[in-house]
Amino acid sequence: MAFEDISFGDIFKVGGDIFSAVQKGVNAVAPYAGLATSYASAERQKAAAYYQQGLYEVQAIDTLRLAQIRTDQDQKYAAIQAGRKLKAAEMTALNYTIQGNTLLRTMERANAAVRARAAANGVAYAEGSAGAVQRANVANTYRDVGITDLNALTARILGYEDASALYLAAKEQASLTMTAAETQARQLRTAGDFAVKSGGLLANATLQQGVTDFAKTVQNPFK
Repeated sequence: MAFEDISFGDIFKVGGDIFSAVQKGVNAVAPYAGLATSYASAERQKAAAYYQQGLYEVQAIDTLRLAQIRTDQDQKYAAIQAGRKLKAAEMTALNYTIQGNTLLRTMERANAAVRARAAANGVAYAEGSAGAVQRANVANTYRDVGITDLNALTARILGYEDASALYLAAKEQASLTMTAAETQARQLRTAGDFAVKSGGLLANATLQQGVTDFAKTVQNPFK
């Protein structure tokens, strides 16, 4: 056939045949492309779920780590405060002891003065009014010294109780803080596990939908 014998109708017919062939090829490939897209989407959903689980795990680890740091610092501070309480109590007790010793020295000086006056007057310093004054000084002084000793003991006891209360309170608070952190960490890890499970379910659903669509649209190559 010569070129001049080819009509526009023949050209349009050939073009239509080519277009039909291309369209048939696209239609034949489309189901496979859709299935591949569904598979890729399912894998992305799984990856996103594992990524979310990783974020939850990092948060859980940070929660426990920060709680441990906080409890350690609180207990160190409580130990310092307890030590200060004990030191202050010991200083208070020492002041009471010094006060008692001062009372004894004052009594000794007072009785020495009584004995000196009695000797100067030619009176027996252990008898009569001189002896009575000394005995009264001794009785009064030792009563006051007993009170200062009791105050010193009380200061030590109260200081020990305050220090113990501070330390025990810090230990209890540390236990509560760690318990709360562990509970929060468990919740975060549970959320991570749920994210993986739900991501897997969504991925399976996406893949099943892709397989279903593929089965509906794929053409049998043997027909």
